[in-house]
Amino acid sequence: MITAIRAELLKVRTTRLAPGLLALAAGLNGLVATVTSARAGGGGSGFAVPPLNTTAGLRMVLTSGGFGLILAAVFGATVASGEFRHRTATDTYLDEPNRVRVLLAKAVAAAAVGLGFGLVGAAVTTGVGLAFVAVRGYELALPAATIARFAAGAVVGSGLLAAIGVGLGSLIRGQIGATIAVLVWGFGIEQLLGGLSRSVAPYLPYTAAATVAGARSGEGMPQLPSGLSPLPFGAVAALLLGVAVLISTVTAVTTAQRDVS
Repeated sequence: MITAIRAELLKVRTTRLAPGLLALAAGLNGLVATVTSARAGGGGSGFAVPPLNTTAGLRMVLTSGGFGLILAAVFGATVASGEFRHRTATDTYLDEPNRVRVLLAKAVAAAAVGLGFGLVGAAVTTGVGLAFVAVRGYELALPAATIARFAAGAVVGSGLLAAIGVGLGSLIRGQIGATIAVLVWGFGIEQLLGGLSRSVAPYLPYTAAATVAGARSGEGMPQLPSGLSPLPFGAVAALLLGVAVLISTVTAVTTAQRDVS
């Protein structure tokens, strides 16, 4: 199993996919955090952001890393589905005939890289937010422990969403289809379901990951539904892990056993 995980990590290191998506996540998170910080305390119509010397205002900036979460899931889906697009799945299964083990190795490797998405995303949003606080001469409205917990939530959430993406990518197999599925779910379906039912919203994967990273109702990017009651940190981690296991199990008994040609 360790050999299979090392092989998957080697594939990640020798392609431009991870650095490219990581740079995109950092850029989008930085852009959102900068715009949010610049608008903080400005009033006006539309998207209002409280001042950065308030708990609500600073939290909105520090937890604006939703693009990093979603792109971590895109990374996982692309890693898995890319084997079929580039027709390397046959070689992979010849090296390791146990397809369930290959699926598990991909999930573990993607989760490990996904942690980096969360770390980079949290570093960017935190850096931007604290820079604006310092420039404006404000006192820090949140304790360091809370800021660290937001970052830890982003790291854990990104890692588990990447593992979920692997299961989805292996299930769909088509790289474009898997990527679109992740984006449609995060930006569309979750928004619809969360808006229709407040009781369901906390259990939706992206929403749960965003809340564990510190976002609250009406915050995050994509924006979380209003009236949301976030789950505890441990419950979110268990939920996301359960979703990853469920999708991977379905994949293991269906598409993972099909012909790869």
